[in-house]
Amino acid sequence: MAAYNKRLDEVVKNLESDIDKGLSDVQVSEKREKFGLNKLQEKKKKTNFQRFIDQFKDVMIMILLAAAAISFAVAIIEQEAKEFFEPALILFIVVVNAILGVLQESKAEKALEALKDLSALHARVIRNGEEKMVDSTELVPGDIIKLEAGDFVPADGRLIKTASLKVDESALTGESVPSEKDSRVELNGTVAVGDRKNMIFSGCGVTYGTGVAIITGTGMDTEMGKIANLLDAEESDQTPLQKKLAELGKYLGILALAACGIIFAIGAINGLPIMELFMTAVSLAVSAIPEGLPAIVTIVLSIGVQRMVKKNAIIRRLPAVETLGSASIICSDKTGTLTQNQMTLVKAYVDGEGELEDISDNNSDNVRKLLTYSVLCSDGSIIMEEGKVKHIGDPTETSIILAAHNNGIYKDEINEKYTRLGEIPFDSDRKLMTSINEIEGKKIVIVKGAFDVLAKLTVEGDIEKAEKLNEEMSKKALRVLAVGYKEIEEIPEELTSQNIENNLTFMGLVGMIDPPRPEAKDAVAVCRRAGIKPVMITGDHVITASAIAKELDIFQEGDKAITGVELDDMTDREFDGMLKKISVYARVSPENKIRIVKAWQRQGQVVSMTGDGVNDAPALKAADIGCAMGITGTEVAKGAADMTLTDDNFATIVDAVREGRGIYSNIKKVVGFLLGTNIGEVFTVFFAMLLWHRTPLLSMQLLWINLVTDSLPAIALGMEAIESNVMDKKPKPKEEGIFANGYGIRIILQGGMFAILTLYAFKLGESVTGQLIGGQTMAFIVLAMSQVVQAFNMRSASSLFKIGPFSNKKLNLAVLISTALMALVVFTPVSVAFGLIYLPIELYLTGLGLSLVPLGVMELAKAVGLIKAEL
Repeated sequence: MAAYNKRLDEVVKNLESDIDKGLSDVQVSEKREKFGLNKLQEKKKKTNFQRFIDQFKDVMIMILLAAAAISFAVAIIEQEAKEFFEPALILFIVVVNAILGVLQESKAEKALEALKDLSALHARVIRNGEEKMVDSTELVPGDIIKLEAGDFVPADGRLIKTASLKVDESALTGESVPSEKDSRVELNGTVAVGDRKNMIFSGCGVTYGTGVAIITGTGMDTEMGKIANLLDAEESDQTPLQKKLAELGKYLGILALAACGIIFAIGAINGLPIMELFMTAVSLAVSAIPEGLPAIVTIVLSIGVQRMVKKNAIIRRLPAVETLGSASIICSDKTGTLTQNQMTLVKAYVDGEGELEDISDNNSDNVRKLLTYSVLCSDGSIIMEEGKVKHIGDPTETSIILAAHNNGIYKDEINEKYTRLGEIPFDSDRKLMTSINEIEGKKIVIVKGAFDVLAKLTVEGDIEKAEKLNEEMSKKALRVLAVGYKEIEEIPEELTSQNIENNLTFMGLVGMIDPPRPEAKDAVAVCRRAGIKPVMITGDHVITASAIAKELDIFQEGDKAITGVELDDMTDREFDGMLKKISVYARVSPENKIRIVKAWQRQGQVVSMTGDGVNDAPALKAADIGCAMGITGTEVAKGAADMTLTDDNFATIVDAVREGRGIYSNIKKVVGFLLGTNIGEVFTVFFAMLLWHRTPLLSMQLLWINLVTDSLPAIALGMEAIESNVMDKKPKPKEEGIFANGYGIRIILQGGMFAILTLYAFKLGESVTGQLIGGQTMAFIVLAMSQVVQAFNMRSASSLFKIGPFSNKKLNLAVLISTALMALVVFTPVSVAFGLIYLPIELYLTGLGLSLVPLGVMELAKAVGLIKAEL
């Protein structure tokens, strides 16, 4: 049995402590030896050097390194300085890519450090019968601590004494209203963390009252520690894009090795020199590997990230953008995410009136009187700072005070006008608060509290009707308070509940709720249209959660709402069977949240999890994409998430999904463009060796095409405008590869087209000039420029002339720069370093014509319907 469902004396006895004297110094030393310091542990992080080394484990990078090694070997054997340029260029590319990868990963997880920051720095503890202040890390199980409003709870503990104690556990449980604590509560069986009224938990804040507790758990044995364990154990999985690119690298590696093997065999049979075969192998490796692809994908993602920042979404890991675009399930926290995280008074009922009245800034005189009396019997306050309202104190009271303020009833003014003569503070036993005010020369007792308690104390008023309206508001998830009053002649010398809180006249009811965000319902509707299922996961009560979910259309006809305890009673098989019907989860634990996320993942869904509390952090990390709230979110949640919403707006998630889908589409275009060109290069070199036993392109020339001529158009292609109907499509299935729907075959056919054009140009150039170098020059020009033209073709599955051939201004600029760089290499003395010669004018014109062939071929394919699948 846990500490919350044992008798208090049994807990104290088990911990070998004393309620009045606490632990002795000897006991503290022994327990510290056994339990360690009251702080969270963490696993060892990777160093930057280890991360740097990890970058070289990619298959594509390994092949490039092997190609560089071969080039270095050839350069050393031939002892020519110019031969060192190629391997140096390859190594430079590899190192730059590795550094980019380390910079990305250097934003290491800070969730555990943020958890530590939530810990209290000091604690008031009783040891050896004396009260003293100690560092919170020195606390041990059995220590007796004292708490008051404003304190952070330093460790988990069982309450010994309480006086109107309230603790804000929203970061741990997700419940927006502070939890009322009572040391006398006795619990049986398994009870959710949010319902353990006789316990306090590390990292939560005391908002009201005082308490004394005995520490039952420190460090990793606290509820916060369990979350830290979950965070530490939960590995961040690769995103779908990362997996697809890794798979692509393996295929390209196998392709390159197979081609090299065939070339070596053919070369050996034909008696070609070994060094020449080595250089051909290097050319093939360079052709097969899209060296710039990782960097270009990173750049495209970075550009998307910058666009998302302007829309209030900050991405911590670049590949997470693509994952968000593939999201099919959004598991959303309620408090502060779908709701405003601020109790708001929305309904009022005055005894004798007909129905409930909506709260506005111009309520009826009777409701204004009810608000006035309610404010006089409240201790909270509001402050206007720079046009924004700051709430101080109990959120139920501040909601009343704000509603009155909006009606022109100001707390300070009415407190001065109607002086408070006496009071009986609220406590969780009575569930009432009483004030005595002088109103128009009369002593008026005002009592505010739970309806079921106050109703028993009234002697006048329509309680039967009030009871019906109370039930009506409760079913709509409103928190209801009742107000009663009476006039007295004299104030008793001793104010007690027994002699004051009786013979009341029932005045009315006020109902408040943490309301949904105005834009959340529209956002949910867009999600549904986009094929995304929204699911609410909250620490709040199931009635409240269900009411909010219905209002937002998250909970629809036939859906189910269950609690965390009900979920715990299900097997995985039972849960998987019900999963699609459950739209609301209430009173959940951190373990429940991870289980929900993983259940959806087992069904092949890409899961997004939003949240703001410490209790959300493990699920944020376990999800395919975790979204934390930037304003109300804890640092723990932000550290565990992939994305932070700076405006805490659920609707921002919809914009982020749209952006993610657009970015994924653009990345797919970039991958198709680069692979089509690279496959064309492989086919060109491979078939030239098969047919003529010589290479039409040097590895230097291939590197120039891949890294300079192709890269700029590829980056610009990644900045193509997002389609207007992108949110009207279903999300891509998790198992769907990047080359699905015939996209891979199309890329191969396009590569074949480039190869045919380049091989024809090679033979034509060699024939006209009578030199191998002339053929290589012609092949270099046609291959490079036809690929530049192909960048325009890849912009859309629709005709280029339908979307506007020059509507992507960034692509226009990229093509101009690439063309200028080609002219620099082809028409200046730099050409010598690249193994080029000057050609007759008719060959240049022929090369230009051949370069435009892909435009006609692709437009024809689109016109006859061969290209229909969306990129």
